[in-house]
Amino acid sequence: MTSQRPRHFSMIRSFTLADLITLANGSSGVASILAAMQYLVSRDLRMLWLAFGLLPCSLAFDFLDGRVARWRRKASALGLELDSLADVISFGVAPAVLAFAVGMRGLLDSLVLIYFVVCGLSRLARYNVTAAELSQGSDKVKYFEGTPIPTSVALVGVLAVATSRGALEHDLPLGVVQIGGASLHPLVLMFAASGSAMISKTLRIPKL
Repeated sequence: MTSQRPRHFSMIRSFTLADLITLANGSSGVASILAAMQYLVSRDLRMLWLAFGLLPCSLAFDFLDGRVARWRRKASALGLELDSLADVISFGVAPAVLAFAVGMRGLLDSLVLIYFVVCGLSRLARYNVTAAELSQGSDKVKYFEGTPIPTSVALVGVLAVATSRGALEHDLPLGVVQIGGASLHPLVLMFAASGSAMISKTLRIPKL
């Protein structure tokens, strides 16, 4: 009777080097989320700074995985899906969690952050569906419809600057307003603008 190797080992062996780099992207995003949650529990600012710092690492991995895939000529449909899932975590959910952690916790803040993440999901789904069409027969997409989701790292940069100045919680830049009994931090509107730009069909961003 022959023994069978567990299926999960076969799956791991099917990953290419580019896929492993993509997993590092997603891992950094998850670690950022956990660090932000730890900050909320402990109020240790080092955890918040760790959460900020991990997202540029995700960005570096996201930049690198595509280059490695093209260099080794091992791009695949699996790699494309894996990249999108990692990007949702690192550049969609993680920035929203960081915004919540620094103080954007009102009901209207939460609705805006949910909108931002949903826009990121929609943008990535659209990209996956239209990638073949946009590449026009080549192995590389020539432009993005809407801003790429990794641009959300710029929003994280704004949060990091605010943190460096001690502008957290009730001291967030632009303050807080009450609308119909619900709280809204105007700073959260940059997430609404970013999400709207991601799902725009009129914005065409050349892919480098």
